[in-house]
Amino acid sequence: MKEAITKYFLLGTVLLAVGFAFAMKATVFQKEPSSSAAAEPPKDFARYWFAGKAELSRYTLQQAQYGVLNPGEAVLIFVTEDFRTDTQVKAETEVSRERATPVLKLNAVRKFVTGIYDYSLYTSVFTPIDRKLFPNTLKVSTSGQEWCGHSYLQVNYRNNGYQVSGRSYFEQEVAEEYTIDKALLEDELWNRIRLAPDQLPTGTLKVVPGTVSARLRHKQLQPLEAEASLSDYTGTDFSGSGLKAYTLAYKTDDRTLTIVFGNAFPHPIVGWEETYKSKNNRLTSRAVLQKTIQTDYWNHNAPADTVLRKTLGVSF
Repeated sequence: MKEAITKYFLLGTVLLAVGFAFAMKATVFQKEPSSSAAAEPPKDFARYWFAGKAELSRYTLQQAQYGVLNPGEAVLIFVTEDFRTDTQVKAETEVSRERATPVLKLNAVRKFVTGIYDYSLYTSVFTPIDRKLFPNTLKVSTSGQEWCGHSYLQVNYRNNGYQVSGRSYFEQEVAEEYTIDKALLEDELWNRIRLAPDQLPTGTLKVVPGTVSARLRHKQLQPLEAEASLSDYTGTDFSGSGLKAYTLAYKTDDRTLTIVFGNAFPHPIVGWEETYKSKNNRLTSRAVLQKTIQTDYWNHNAPADTVLRKTLGVSF
C-alpha cells in the first residue's frame, strides 16, 4: 500500500510539474502543439528562402550620433537556418536538429564614422517561421565596437517573457541582468515584414525598442507604448513601385521608426528612417537600399571571392 501511494505521488508530482511548465510556457513550444502538422510555407516562399542562399542588401546610411548625422553604410543579411529552441543557438548536428525549428535570421551590420573614429554595430535576430507554434522571436543580440570600447546586449525568450543580458565598458551598463514582459520586439520587425507583412500589428501596442537605439542612447530595454500604422508610402526618399511604410511612434520616448518595403513578395526592405533627439538636436537617421544579391556567402571566403563584395558594393 505504501509503495502504491509513493508511486502515484511521484507520478502526480511529475504531471503537475509538466502542467505547470506548459502553463508558464517554459517548454520548447510557446503554444501547446496541436495534433495537426505544421502548415507548409507557400511555394514561392520555399523557392526563395529554402534555396540554400542568403539575401544580401547594401544601404547608404546617415546615422545620428553626437548631435549630427554621420555617413556610413549598412548591410542586411537574411537567411534561413535551423535554430535550437532550448539553447537558442544554430543547430549543427543531426541530433540537435531534432530540438530545432527553422528561423529567418537577420544579421544587420551598421558602420559609420564619427570624426576621427568609427562605429561598428551588429545585430542578429532569430524569428521562427512557424508562427503557430512559435509566435515570439526567440533571440536578439547586438554588439557594438568603437574606439572607446565594446558593448553587448542579448535578449532571449524565456518563461513567457524576455531575459536581457548586457555587458559594456560604460560604468552604468557594466553588467546587466533583468527580465521584461513579453512584447513585440522592434528588432524583429524586419523579419516580420519579410515573413508576413499583412500580419503586422497596428494601433496602440507595447513594443520593446531596438537594441541599437538602446545602446547608442544608453537606455535600458522596457516595453513602451507606441502607435503602429501601415500605409502606402508616399514620400520621395525611397524609390520603387507598390511600396508600403510601417511606422512606430513611441508615445513617451519622442522617437519614431519607419520601415519602407515592397508590397509584393519577397517584400524587400528598401530602407528605414529613425527620428529622435541626439544632443538636443532632433535628427532623422536614414538607410536607403542600393544593391541586393543572393548567394551562399558561407562558401565564398577565399581571396578570389572578394569579387562578390565588389558586386554588392560594400566599402567596409
